[in-house]
Amino acid sequence: MIIELHMLQNFAPSCLNRDDTGAPKECEFGGYRRARISSQCIKRAIRDYFMDNHVFSKENLAKRTLLIRDSLVKRLENSGKNTEQARSAVDKALSCLKLAPGTDGKTKYLVFAGEKEMSRLAETIANYWEQLLTEEPPKELQKELLRILDGGKAVDLALFGRMLADLPVKNIDAACQVSHAISTNKVNVEFDYFTAVDDLQPEEKTGAGMVGTMEFNSACYYRYANVDVNQLVDNLLGKPRDKATADELKEARALASTTIKAFIKASVNAIPTGKQTSMSAQNPPDFVFAVVRDSGAWSLANAFAKPIYPGKDGDLIQQSVTALVNYWNRLARAYGEDGVKAKPALSLTDVPLDSLQKVENLDTLITAVDRVVTR
Repeated sequence: MIIELHMLQNFAPSCLNRDDTGAPKECEFGGYRRARISSQCIKRAIRDYFMDNHVFSKENLAKRTLLIRDSLVKRLENSGKNTEQARSAVDKALSCLKLAPGTDGKTKYLVFAGEKEMSRLAETIANYWEQLLTEEPPKELQKELLRILDGGKAVDLALFGRMLADLPVKNIDAACQVSHAISTNKVNVEFDYFTAVDDLQPEEKTGAGMVGTMEFNSACYYRYANVDVNQLVDNLLGKPRDKATADELKEARALASTTIKAFIKASVNAIPTGKQTSMSAQNPPDFVFAVVRDSGAWSLANAFAKPIYPGKDGDLIQQSVTALVNYWNRLARAYGEDGVKAKPALSLTDVPLDSLQKVENLDTLITAVDRVVTR
């Protein structure tokens, strides 16, 4: 089963996601320059929403870090172990996983690990403490450490996946795909010329203490994401289904349902933080459309291959909603809607939604999705 999320979000002047020059990210689409927010930026905002709003307990979340050694050493210190010995033991254990830190104490690449995985790694190192300090790590330790790397029921890891370059057997396929958000309208970069006054400058002197410019834009973004429910359950299960008990499978499905509801809510509410203190583009989506289907996926980005222009038939948001609904209808007529189980849509506009199932609020939309997923 696949859950899709389509959103239209019109941001006031902002610079939510910057490139290496400090300019708002852009791309070319349909032959026109568009504003863009990268999928990485969006996924980070969703993970931050999970953490900041305590949507899940710490045990069901993960951290991406180069400092896995420091984290494990600190856990061992908290249990009373000597710091230098802990560092030596951790280094040997991480070597078993081909994650040995360099001379700077950092791994070669970021490691995405669940809180439960980290706790179990520390516990296992403590269990093999004497052997790690006095001899080569035993083969059974490596097997035990490998078994631990099962995702640890971390929901963000289960959604967004994990790649370990030197340990591909422990890669986790992402259950969620997130597209780069692109503007439905053509954009031009604008410049904000700003000055800052030196509060302690003598009155007889003139001039600013600082002068600068900042690039920004304003755009209505089309956002798209989907979640493979079966893949999500498998990731949260942490083992092949044929080796799971009925209770374990039931627990994984329940956590998957909770994760999907949280993901939809976070996707709607999470906004990138770039330049927000100076621009405060806190604009919620004007249109949220969810699709639950047996299989397959349709991005509706091509509804905006020709840029939207506001005119007498509606503003930029209204015109964008109209284009999206019309494009969905064209796809449905051409390819059919077999397997589509629900298509609730929340709209702040008065644009006709045709065959879409209009709902009054976000909670109702989430309930409509969950009702099909847990059926």
